[in-house]
Amino acid sequence: MPPQAGVVSDTIFRWLEAVDAAGWLSAAIALGVASVVFACLWLARSLVRRRHARMLRTPETELLEIPLGVASRTTLPFMLVVAALVGFLSYGLEGRPASLLGSVATIALFWQAGLWASTAAVAWLDHRRALMLEDDKAVAGSVGIIRFVARVAIWAVVLLLTLDNLGIDVTALIAGLGIGGIAVALALQNVLGDLLASLSIALDRPFVIGDFLIVGEHMGSVEYIGIKSTRLRSLSGEQIVMSNADLLSSRVRNYGRMQERRVVFRLGVTYETPRAKLLRLPSLLRSIIESQDEVRFDRAHFAAYGAYSLDFEIVYHVLRADYGRYMDVQQAVNFRIHEEFEALGVGFAYPTQTLWLARESAAGPALEATVT
Repeated sequence: MPPQAGVVSDTIFRWLEAVDAAGWLSAAIALGVASVVFACLWLARSLVRRRHARMLRTPETELLEIPLGVASRTTLPFMLVVAALVGFLSYGLEGRPASLLGSVATIALFWQAGLWASTAAVAWLDHRRALMLEDDKAVAGSVGIIRFVARVAIWAVVLLLTLDNLGIDVTALIAGLGIGGIAVALALQNVLGDLLASLSIALDRPFVIGDFLIVGEHMGSVEYIGIKSTRLRSLSGEQIVMSNADLLSSRVRNYGRMQERRVVFRLGVTYETPRAKLLRLPSLLRSIIESQDEVRFDRAHFAAYGAYSLDFEIVYHVLRADYGRYMDVQQAVNFRIHEEFEALGVGFAYPTQTLWLARESAAGPALEATVT
């Protein structure tokens, strides 16, 4: 048993031996007061929890939802300490027992206040994150890191206040923790590296929740940015977990910041195409592309003499980053090209070879071409 618990129990036993009949009546009254206070606190917490549970079932965040959520986290030990304090105050407790009870109540209040503050901070930050997901995904991604830092700060203050209330020299303790923190930092370099990387992501914002990233051979949409790792949801459905330090040390291709898509493609026509028709193709390709919505034409040129085709290179921009929209435009362009080339009588080239065969005859050697 801890020494302080032994002192409290001995003091209580001596006090019980010293009381007379009137004292027993006062003690019974104090016990009744404490019981009533505890019952009221218990009932109030139950009502608050039921009301808060009803609010959570609605999609909107109501005005009292966060305060009621904070109040519902009131703990049973804290209610017992408050009830005991009120009961002993009604009895008129004095001396060392009163001082010890006051210290216990103060420490209980510190920890309960820390729990309330932590709950309020987390609830408010989660509410802000839900609102920011629609407007500012970069800030929403850093909320998890801010939440962690806020909780650490709150509980650090609670611990220091508790130690100070117990008579411990907090200044010397902080100095000792600073020296020990150096050793801990050396032992936890990887963890601290990921923590600093998460702070860098929150401040620099190289990507946000919802961005599509390609990191080496991995690709996926950012689903969560945490203290130690970032999670991507791949195209095939599985979750990819990457440490923040490794992620920032890699070359990240962020398609979420893409404003538009540049499309470059080639098509080949046969060598038998007349020059008059070849001259018409650049303007025809331009008109086909400019007929599409949300497209900016760049160029269309007779680019090269290929091994078996006359190659045209076409460049245009889709004014949206959406991949589905890009594929819709490219499909429409391909259909129109096929339709216009068919009407114009221009054939698409495909791999062919021409073999020249020599035959001996009475009239002399003759050449015969065979196309394969």
